[in-house]
Amino acid sequence: MESTGQRKASSLIQQEMSMIFQRKSGEYLNKMVTVTIVRMSPDLGSAKIFLSIFPEQQKGEVFETIVKSSSNLRYELGKRIKNKVRKIPELQFYIDDSLDYAEKINDLLNT
Repeated sequence: MESTGQRKASSLIQQEMSMIFQRKSGEYLNKMVTVTIVRMSPDLGSAKIFLSIFPEQQKGEVFETIVKSSSNLRYELGKRIKNKVRKIPELQFYIDDSLDYAEKINDLLNT
């Protein structure tokens, strides 16, 4: 169960990271990167950020670029939320494959 602080921090980070990805879409091969879920650790020191990348082609390349630039993304996030949180969390990025999973289940049910 997430605490109120974790929920507030994850909501704030999701909103701000979405804005950052929207502004920097050119750096990610002009692909649409969407922040689907943010999960905060209990001490608010790290954030697991789940991303959905559309279209699927070059998804791996875009994700690698994001992972390599995670320190720059953390810096950008820090500039935006520095007055709202005590410490800027470490960022860990993951691919959100829940839509792919749901589509696969749907295909299996339809056959």
